[in-house]
Amino acid sequence: MDFADSLYELSKKASVRIKSIRTEEATKSGLVMPFINMLGYNVFDPTEVVPEFTADIGERKGERVDYAILKDDKPIMLFECKLCGAELAAKSAIQLQRYFHGVPEVKFGILTDGVRYLFFSDLDRANLMDSKPFFVIDLMNLEDAAIEELKRFTKPTFDAKDILGTASELKYTREIQALLRSEFSSPTKDFVRLLASRVYDRQFTQKAHERFTPIVKGAFLRFINERINETLETAKTLQGTAAKKEQSVSETEQGTATEQASNGIVTTVEELQGYYSVKAALSGSLSLERVVMRDLRSYCSILLDNTNRKPICRLHFNDTEHKYLGLFDKGREEDKVQITKLDEIFNYADRLRATVERYESSKSRPKEAMPNTGTQNP
Repeated sequence: MDFADSLYELSKKASVRIKSIRTEEATKSGLVMPFINMLGYNVFDPTEVVPEFTADIGERKGERVDYAILKDDKPIMLFECKLCGAELAAKSAIQLQRYFHGVPEVKFGILTDGVRYLFFSDLDRANLMDSKPFFVIDLMNLEDAAIEELKRFTKPTFDAKDILGTASELKYTREIQALLRSEFSSPTKDFVRLLASRVYDRQFTQKAHERFTPIVKGAFLRFINERINETLETAKTLQGTAAKKEQSVSETEQGTATEQASNGIVTTVEELQGYYSVKAALSGSLSLERVVMRDLRSYCSILLDNTNRKPICRLHFNDTEHKYLGLFDKGREEDKVQITKLDEIFNYADRLRATVERYESSKSRPKEAMPNTGTQNP
């Protein structure tokens, strides 16, 4: 079971357990400890997880944080837990901030009610925990991007410098997204003024504000809808082109398809749609004729130039319950992310393009070792 599967499994268990949790201790044992354990840290090993960790602050002795995660005998994360369902208010964050300051070597403080996990660091001032989290994950509302970010905190991959390197960008991106969502649903006067000033050269009065507010909101909605429609139209065009090519398939290709079927390989409609979506996501960055699908027994491989040396991604759609998109990092190791809908493939367009760009930029360099693409015959 990969990390995403484990997290979704914990989410299912949490949705049942929260109905019975009435105390903070039950929150810890039923939700927080399993979460820490899922990250790869043994909650029963005091060299990895220390409950009631001492965080003395000046003359205030005996201050204790609920859990400390250790690496090489040094704390790397502090967990402050509240009753499940409790508001994770500023007062609770201030309490964690005191503990954070009392343990100068730690770089990450997590405030949680067992369902929502707020990750803090000292991005603004060294050894002074920020007032706002740079990352939040909700077990009842999991998103692919959040799962990928959380994976970086697991024991096998934890690298504080690497996480901190992108934490500021993650923090401000999250805050800007929240602002955009708010402006989208209810544009503020300043936001309306900002946009109207580019097209309206008169004085921005209250009457002008009342006039432009619905215009801005409507324009915002239309812009988003048009972008979605453009993406869908590109996918449909590519699907239609591919369908025509399928109709004119040569006898040799037909023989290959027959051979695949006899080997138990069946290309499903969803795999074809996923293939077209990948091509749509890559449109504009290369000639799409170079993007080739090769179906295997356990997954469908999308290749550049029809070579196993250049895997763009893999479609793991054979599982009837879950679908996964296999992406490739710089080391050509596969990273499987769960998707629920095929259009979520577009969320990873940048990573798909980055993979292609790496292959293109390596043309002038010595050939790298062939990635592990399995031993199955296409």
